[in-house]
Amino acid sequence: MRALFLAAALAALLTSGCDRQAGSQSEAGAEPAAQPGGPGLDRSQAGKAMPDLTLKDGDGEDTSLSAVAAGKPLLVNLWATWCAPCVKELPTLDALAGRGGVPQVVAISQDTATPDKVRAFLADKKIGLEAYQDSEMGLSSALGSQILPTTVLYGSDGKEIWRFTGDLDWTGAKAADLLKEAR
Repeated sequence: MRALFLAAALAALLTSGCDRQAGSQSEAGAEPAAQPGGPGLDRSQAGKAMPDLTLKDGDGEDTSLSAVAAGKPLLVNLWATWCAPCVKELPTLDALAGRGGVPQVVAISQDTATPDKVRAFLADKKIGLEAYQDSEMGLSSALGSQILPTTVLYGSDGKEIWRFTGDLDWTGAKAADLLKEAR
């Protein structure tokens, strides 16, 4: 009986959101959350300015979200290599990034591994997104995000429009409706 319980608990961990300590949260495939901070859509931070923090770009050079955005809408995804839901949604973010008429997609690894390991992980998964990294997890702290993946849409004015906590198919109809709000 105990083995069955452990197997069920492991399955739940692999299919749910990951907290910054690799814990679990509820599945994000359900309807958007009504409470801020839970899985799903959250508009409670709308209008909040984009954090001004230093990140590493794919070459290991310092950059910031505002430099990457350059006055255009930006879709920021916080993820980690150890987070199963993050890894599941990365191909859909990569596909979205290849489309025209959508915000720029920036996937920022929260891994403490070296940038080379993050680049190698993305290459192994055949993900073409640049390997941005925030190994100090300053961005997730600034956003108050404890669950990965978390994706935030910023407008061209650098203000948050919404955030989505948990994994989502970014090539699907639900994501397309949300992305229409980019301005």
